[in-house]
Amino acid sequence: MSVVVPTILTSSRQDLIEKLGRVEGLVDTVQIDAVDGRFASPATWPYTPPKDDAPELAEPNGLLALGRFRYEADLMVADPEESIGTWIAAGATRIVVHVESTDYLPRLIDDLAHRFGHDKGFAPDLLALGLSIGIETDTALLEQYLESADFVQFMGIKTIGRQGEPFDRRVLEKIKAFRAKHPSVPIQVDGGVSLATAPDLLSLGVNRLIVGSDLWKAENVEEELQRFQELVERYGTYS
Repeated sequence: MSVVVPTILTSSRQDLIEKLGRVEGLVDTVQIDAVDGRFASPATWPYTPPKDDAPELAEPNGLLALGRFRYEADLMVADPEESIGTWIAAGATRIVVHVESTDYLPRLIDDLAHRFGHDKGFAPDLLALGLSIGIETDTALLEQYLESADFVQFMGIKTIGRQGEPFDRRVLEKIKAFRAKHPSVPIQVDGGVSLATAPDLLSLGVNRLIVGSDLWKAENVEEELQRFQELVERYGTYS
């Protein structure tokens, strides 16, 4: 599994196609930032007017370019329990739920188990659940759900849903404390991940780097990914 994962904020179907084309053959996994304009803003496609529902992400055989990429859906949406099934049915095999986005997380976790057969660590290539936590949320909120989660995502920016936000270094202490307490839980970081911040994150035991604006603004995406890979090889990955 890739350590460096491009994340895509889509303004349209065509924008998604274009960005997938830029990384095809370079990575095996991409993350789609699904922003509904309620839990986070501004809204991204397929939640932008004219409003498409999540099923419109799917071609007849699933998500665009399904088979050439694994899809991770980062659900920055209110009431994710209402739409999570749609993303899974479309082909997403990794789902990120923000713990602040729902009052019904236990119900969502139970539903994943009963409807989709999700069991932590059983078949992560088929379905893996990640819990995301904001920079200002106490990690204690995660504790009761860790036995059901395959990984944890720390947000490295204060305002989620936007690419290009500055890295918030407060996340480093949160990761350090969490890693000390939970040495076996996979950690990924989304937001503010760059060539400048990646060394600190890898050194603290982060397993996956979710990269947005730093990648898409690069003159050469392939070369930028190679620079990240060199950092991974230099600092190693936690296991």
